[in-house]
Amino acid sequence: MKFLPVAEPDLGALEEQYVLEAVRSGWISSIGAFIDRFERSFAVRVGVDHCVSLANGTVALHVALVARGIGPGDEVIVPDLTFVATASAVVLSGATPVLVDVERDTFGIDPVLVSQAITTRTKAIIPVHLYGHPASMGALEEISQRHALFLLEDAAEAHGARAAGRSVGSIGDAACFSFYGNKILTTGEGGCLTTNDESFARRVRFLKDHAMSADRRYFHPEVGFNYRMTNLQAAVGCAQIERFDELLRLKARVFDTYRELLAGSEVQLRPSREGFESVCWLVTALLPGQWSAERQASLFARLRQKQIDARPFFVPLHEMPPYQGLRFVSRDGPVSSHLAAKGICLPSSGKLTRDDITRVVEALLEAIRN
Repeated sequence: MKFLPVAEPDLGALEEQYVLEAVRSGWISSIGAFIDRFERSFAVRVGVDHCVSLANGTVALHVALVARGIGPGDEVIVPDLTFVATASAVVLSGATPVLVDVERDTFGIDPVLVSQAITTRTKAIIPVHLYGHPASMGALEEISQRHALFLLEDAAEAHGARAAGRSVGSIGDAACFSFYGNKILTTGEGGCLTTNDESFARRVRFLKDHAMSADRRYFHPEVGFNYRMTNLQAAVGCAQIERFDELLRLKARVFDTYRELLAGSEVQLRPSREGFESVCWLVTALLPGQWSAERQASLFARLRQKQIDARPFFVPLHEMPPYQGLRFVSRDGPVSSHLAAKGICLPSSGKLTRDDITRVVEALLEAIRN
């Protein structure tokens, strides 16, 4: 029986061609024609003036905070339900994460609670477009502008998503993307920062390359980082950008097939709010009834026996040791914990056939009944 992973890269002849071109050019590290080409192409796709390629999405968040001057004594508001990198980048910058609960329909940070979380120490908000659905950016823009806060989008999981007609990555002051192997658009590892602020983009470029002076070789007026993308990675990325519309169509087909086959069941696919154009990074669903961690693990084990990969939602930050004790703003009960207890990520590769998806759905419903 064929193993069905949660995600897999979609690589073809064009990616191979461009990587070979990069190899044959001899430029395989952080200098090469594909770096500039990737940055220009991705900026056009997002609709921004500047794209800075970086080593991965986590360091993109980190260098963005450092470039903004955020550090010890500052607070940065982050959603409680997110991949841990959103919060760890804040800690690495020296600032303190403030955890805020999420909305049930977008899975994104709750703007009402964001307003309640702001103090005199607050310097930034990092909304996450979780699992491909945009956060409530209109309300967050208004809050950030009213309080003069840095609005940094974590768009690692939402390549191509749109909110109120605007591409994610073009709405905040800056945005960070990941191009890890499981993302819709991949470079293997890799990430980038997008912005319309020329001086900020220049500052990020300076810091990512060891803070080396532009006027004097090997002179470093500040402590910088080695956060550069390689030309080999950018070559893969250039091919992926050219194929981006195709990749999005394949993922949308997968989601639509799940929606058709799960119609009438108690399994609730990821909701989508009107006015938002989400993308299918992972097919996410909420299981019916009550689910403990042990019961979830049993469900995943049953699927694994049938060669079907499935994953839980991210563990809420307030439940993990490094982030316990931090300020956590929620209502009566954490929505993040409710979603995590019932959430499941299903095989989502654009290569899945209808028969593959039927097999997943049948196995999932059988495992739930048992």
